[in-house]
Amino acid sequence: MTASARAPSWRDLLAPAIATAIALSILVTLGLWQLERKAWKEDLLGAINARAFGAPVAAPSETAWGSWSAARDEFRRVQVTGTFLHDREVQLHGLAEERRGHPLQGFYVFTPLQRPDGAIVMVNRGVVPTALRDPARRAEAQATGEVTVTGLLRNPEERGWFVPPNDSAKNEWFVRNLRDMAAGRGLARVAPFYIDADATPNPGGWPRGGQTRINLPNDHLNYALTWFGLALTLVGVFAAFAWKRLYGASSGNELQAQDAGHDQPYAGQPEGGRRIAE
Repeated sequence: MTASARAPSWRDLLAPAIATAIALSILVTLGLWQLERKAWKEDLLGAINARAFGAPVAAPSETAWGSWSAARDEFRRVQVTGTFLHDREVQLHGLAEERRGHPLQGFYVFTPLQRPDGAIVMVNRGVVPTALRDPARRAEAQATGEVTVTGLLRNPEERGWFVPPNDSAKNEWFVRNLRDMAAGRGLARVAPFYIDADATPNPGGWPRGGQTRINLPNDHLNYALTWFGLALTLVGVFAAFAWKRLYGASSGNELQAQDAGHDQPYAGQPEGGRRIAE
């Protein structure tokens, strides 16, 4: 005789349950994060629609810089007048959309614009291809004298974990950080915001302005539903697994026990009514 198999118990599901709980918490967290991103994107689109269109207003003067608020003022369409300091421009690594599916690899040209009162506003004049990074190749096309720039107020960036730091000594720039630009180019009285110039053509066609994306997709609800759907699927898979482990195995053992008697030697009457000789 063989010992009967041990009946499955809830203890057998402990390790799979822990793994499922961890995966489930990750999926739900990702879904909730996408809902937060959805709310953020809706606020951003609302701000863009309210501020980026219509007649431009004057850019904040130096006396108003202390009250500058990205939450209240970013993406506002403004105008500013001054003189470009081309010898102190910063070329920042970046990509621009040349045409759909074919990005233009090059540099964004940040040029200080000195206002008549001496205050400076950094202007992202637009993108240039790598071949035109050197200002000398654009010297004949640079705007001189007093100019008026129209564009959108933008908030500077802070460096992320995976972004290289700006290095003014090597003239390598990756982050739209105005403090770094001011220090690297010896500038003072620099505004706490910069201006993304609009698509008004520059002399010679470069830099190419109007690079701010204001038609932003908002697919975060679809992403959230995808993560929540995966979470529900995981729950269903674990429930099916647990049911089969607990009850499917027990049913199989009962059937095996019922069939076990058919394997015993026959001790009854043989065909023809004769007993088996002993």
